[in-house]
Amino acid sequence: MAESLQEIPDDSVYYADAKEEILDECETVWKRMKECQSKLKFLETETLPKSNAKFSLSIMHMKALTAEYNQWQKRSPEMISTNPDILLSLGKKELQKVKDDLESVLSAVQLKNKNLEEDLKREQQWYEEQKQLIDTLSRTQEETKNQVERVSNKSLNTRAFHEQKKKILQLKIYKKKLLTVLEEFLEEHFPPPEKGGSAEKKNSQEEPVVQLKPLQDILEILIDKSVGTPHEPYVPIDDSFWPPYLELLLRHGIAQRHPENPDRMRLEAFHG
Repeated sequence: MAESLQEIPDDSVYYADAKEEILDECETVWKRMKECQSKLKFLETETLPKSNAKFSLSIMHMKALTAEYNQWQKRSPEMISTNPDILLSLGKKELQKVKDDLESVLSAVQLKNKNLEEDLKREQQWYEEQKQLIDTLSRTQEETKNQVERVSNKSLNTRAFHEQKKKILQLKIYKKKLLTVLEEFLEEHFPPPEKGGSAEKKNSQEEPVVQLKPLQDILEILIDKSVGTPHEPYVPIDDSFWPPYLELLLRHGIAQRHPENPDRMRLEAFHG
């Protein structure tokens, strides 16, 4: 707006004439006012009745105001001057004043807008900082939650591992007891073959003597094969397997021969 309003120059050519003309008109108005004042003073000097002087004075004052009011009602607004040059000069001055006022308002509005923009910028910066803080806290909370879950799972896994380890140890102890009891039972009821009872060949020529296995060794071989290679549980039968013990195992359903190869046998699948 300040750029659109051009500076209004002061018309110094007509200023002196305008001033002179206005002074003349003021002088005329001043003379008329003095005449009116003289007439009023003359009216005020009239003698008022002493009985009701205050009331009569009020009546006269009211009549004077009424007359003045009627005069003002009849009069039409008078211009200061009818000289176009004077009016142009006064109009320029008024426009210049309006222009200055508008420029002041514009400066104040621009300053206020600048302050509002700075406030908005600060508020946006504060919002971003709060948002980053919330994101950081959310990530920290999530990480802490995951850590707590991992520690909890680790604790559970450790506890389960120790429990499993304890059970395995108990099973080993129980297995050892069973093997001890089984060994005592076998030694008592199924003693090892006598040394003189080693396996002999049909021909009478001297051949290497085969040491016969005790029943406990045969059972351990069958058990280890069944557990170690469950897909191929059969073991070959050689001369170290004493025939009475083989017959005992087969007859009582503890072991069974291979369906296609009678020289191989396996432990019966009791768990099946």
